[in-house]
Amino acid sequence: MLRLLPALIAVALAVLPLEARAAEKNFSGDYSLSFLGIPVAKATFDSSYDGNAYKVNGKVSSAGLAAFFDDTRGTISSRGSFGDGGTRPSAFRADYVSGKKASLVDVRFSGDRVTSTEVVPPPKKRGSTWIPLGADDLRAVSDPIAATVIKASSLDRVCGRTVKMYDGELRADLRLTEVSRKKMSVKGFSGDTVTCRMGFQPVSGYRTDKKALTFLRDRSRIMVTFAPLGETGVYAPIYATVSTEIGTITVKARRFEATN
Repeated sequence: MLRLLPALIAVALAVLPLEARAAEKNFSGDYSLSFLGIPVAKATFDSSYDGNAYKVNGKVSSAGLAAFFDDTRGTISSRGSFGDGGTRPSAFRADYVSGKKASLVDVRFSGDRVTSTEVVPPPKKRGSTWIPLGADDLRAVSDPIAATVIKASSLDRVCGRTVKMYDGELRADLRLTEVSRKKMSVKGFSGDTVTCRMGFQPVSGYRTDKKALTFLRDRSRIMVTFAPLGETGVYAPIYATVSTEIGTITVKARRFEATN
């Protein structure tokens, strides 16, 4: 579940203003994550965009009462480009330390394929319930950060799509279906948004007897609200909720702003 958690958090933490212009643009944002209304994590992301190229670097740490019981902190980064086929990552890395235990996920891409994956500590021995990655499962996939950034011609076209996500172990399809429209405001944005229900379908790289994944597939209600970022044609989440077996995770954008 360690490698799945960053993917779920990234659904709403990647609220990153983008600019598809020739000059490099830099942004910074603050985000909060709460569980059953109690703050449990915070994050800061710094991002830069030069033409169609993007770079994202973030810091995530425990917050509130959670920091007393589980001192977790880490960094997460993604880089790549935007093309006609959507977001095309070139590298993704997540480093986490929980107490004295360190974890690492490093994924490299070339063209439309994953070329290498490093996971530390290495995965445990697989049992009979394990679904291995298929020959074509790692084609045209997005990392957990890239999976949350959508290029569309209008608000009408944000949902109604399936995003293929790979987090270093799990390959899953995220199916977006429009639910509602509304006006929202956070520091740096005020305007129309669209909310998509996100269906979670594990494809490979998982155990069929994993209860948390079964819940996410069959019973979880994952809602993501996307907002347009200026006139760039890019949409990013500003709010999300994920229902789990033990309660609901809520992630909100508190601030995002240009730094140049």
